Parts: sequence; C-alpha cells; structure tokens
Amino acid sequence: QVQLVESGGGLVQAGGSLRLSCECSGLTFSAYAMGWFRQAPGKEREFVAANGRSSTTYYSDSVKGRFTISRENAKNTVYLQMNSLKPEDTAVYYCAASLQIGTRTYEYDSWGQGTQVTVSS
Repeated sequence: QVQLVESGGGLVQAGGSLRLSCECSGLTFSAYAMGWFRQAPGKEREFVAANGRSSTTYYSDSVKGRFTISRENAKNTVYLQMNSLKPEDTAVYYCAASLQIGTRTYEYDSWGQGTQVTVSS
C-alpha cells in the first residue's frame, strides 16, 4: 500500500521560510518522479514543483527562484524548501508520486493528505 505523508506546514510571516517534507512508503521511491501541488480555498489544485528520477526539476512561474524541490532517496523523502513566502502562497500543500514527471494533477497516481501552509501579511 502506497503512503505519502507530508509534514512541516504551519503559520509563518510574509518573507519567512518553511521546509515541507513528504515521506513515502510502499513504492520504489527512486523509480518515481515526485511533485508538490497546492490548493487554496475556492481554487483548483495547482502545480508547484516536480523532481524526476534523473534530478530534472520543474517549477511553476509563481514559485521559481523562491522554492526548491529536492529528494533524498535513502530516506524515501522529498522536500520543498520555501523561502520569501508571500500571503498568496497560503494553501494546503500536497505531495504526489508518478512514474513520469509532469505538471498536471492527472499525471500523478498517489497523493498525500496535505499539510496547511499559512502566510500572514
């Protein structure tokens, strides 16, 4: 059974930083591309960042230069370092796994339960 468990969310002031973690089990982690998505109230889930098996990375334009995705295969964990946070980054953040790197929600097979990030102004 595949499980993805996010952690590291919380409340932070604008300009601050947070690091999200997503620990995976039940899959061969190194064979999967990992993505981060987010969903704000009343909005659709949107792509944030993705990291492929060959360390290829993609970022949405809204987070490029501020967020960094990384992975540690030995720990079956993917991270999202978020710097220079803005109030518009407030959302529930989800990690997801796919056999192929992508930027669309339908390209990902397995999802975590999400972690709340709130950025105050």
